[in-house]
Parts: sequence; C-alpha cells; structure tokens
Amino acid sequence: MDEKTTHFGFQEIPEEQKATRVRGVFGSVASKYDVMNDVMSLGIHRLWKDAMMDWLAPRPGQRLLDVAGGTGDISFRFLKRAGHGHATVLDLTEPMLVEGRKRAEAEKMADSLDWITGDAMKLPFPDASFDVYTISFGIRNVTRPQDALAEAYRVLKPGGRLMVLEFSQIPTSGLQWAYDRYSFNLIPAMGQLIANDRDSYQYLVESIRRFPDQETFLGMVRAAGFEQAKYRNLSLGIACLHSGWKL
Repeated sequence: MDEKTTHFGFQEIPEEQKATRVRGVFGSVASKYDVMNDVMSLGIHRLWKDAMMDWLAPRPGQRLLDVAGGTGDISFRFLKRAGHGHATVLDLTEPMLVEGRKRAEAEKMADSLDWITGDAMKLPFPDASFDVYTISFGIRNVTRPQDALAEAYRVLKPGGRLMVLEFSQIPTSGLQWAYDRYSFNLIPAMGQLIANDRDSYQYLVESIRRFPDQETFLGMVRAAGFEQAKYRNLSLGIACLHSGWKL
C-alpha cells in the first residue's frame, strides 16, 4: 500500500510524522508564543478572539472544550464572558499548556479549568460531553482536519456549538499579494529575532497558505454534520470565523 502523506508547510511528509513535527514547532516557541502573536498581528489577534466571543455569546454554566488551546487565551475569555462555567484546554504540546498555567488568569480560574495533553483527531472524552467546542489558529496544524471536525461533532451535546478561528485567504488578489510579501519576508525574521527560531515561523506562514479557503472549509464543516454553518471574514479575510451547530 502507498504511504499516506500530508503537508507540513510546503513539504510533503508521511502522515505519521506530522504530529511529532508540530509538537516540535510549538514546543520550541511556547515561551514566546503570546509575544509573537502580538508582534505578528500588531495585536489584532486579540480583536479577532474578542469577535469570536461576541459571536459565540457564552452563557453561564456552559462547558467548553478548547482544542489546540495552548496558553488558554480562548478559555480565559470564555469563562469571563460566561460568568461561571468550565473550560477544558486540550493541546498536543505540553509546553504550551505549561505556559498557559503560568498566566495570572489561570490562578484566578483554577477551579474552572482543566489542562489536558491530547490529539484533536482522537479526543479522550465521551460522546456529548460539551456545550461548546472551539479551536483557534490550530486546525491547520492537524494532520487530518476532517477527522478533527468529526471528533468535534461527536463530543458536542445536541444543540452544541462549533467555532473555528483560523487564518484564511483575502479574496482580493492584490491585497493577498501584499500580505504574502509581509508574511514570508517579515514573520520568519521576527521569529528569529524574538524567539530565536526562524524555521518554526517559516512553517507557520507556509501552513496558512496550505489551509483551505473559506468556502472549502465551510464545506468541510457541513460534511462533518454541522448545520446552520456560516463564516465571517475578519480583517478582509486574513482570518475567518466558522460557526456550526450540532442539531
């Protein structure tokens, strides 16, 4: 049988290698991850995450699963908006979770948070366990995103909500060209300067370009079983929010 392959940035690699490589990338940049997000996006990633919460509208008592939740940005926002509830942060990379636990919000919300190392394609939870599933800038790093969406559907309760925040494509070719020049020329250089890791940020830029565009990913959300699936572009399409319901 032919060996199954997937992409790691612009490289084609055997599927079984991707998780290890992704773990290496985020293990390498974990201590500088939040700082780099601010630098790369000029702080705009905070507005995108706030927009995610605005559309999600967390309610008191809800249980959130935040996959690829890393340093806890989404979970902290969710718990603050909900007033009270519970968030489980799951990430493939233990050092990212370690950084999340160090944040001040983690101490204040310790009773409402779980931190679990795990794989988006094989979640360690029973069916119908959560009210909300989020994944923010993480699904493009999953070996088989369709499998991750199927797992999201499985662990959500009936009436549960999926929300995906991910980098996407600018529909205007001229603006996309300008954004590509910024991404490929400046972001790896900033990664070298701030995190002493050019290669990891080169991968992150390439992984964005390999991720499906808005309409293609919308089809994947629907194929996983989600209904009322929609998306909203953020910052002209540099990022995109996808939403779906398990009905």
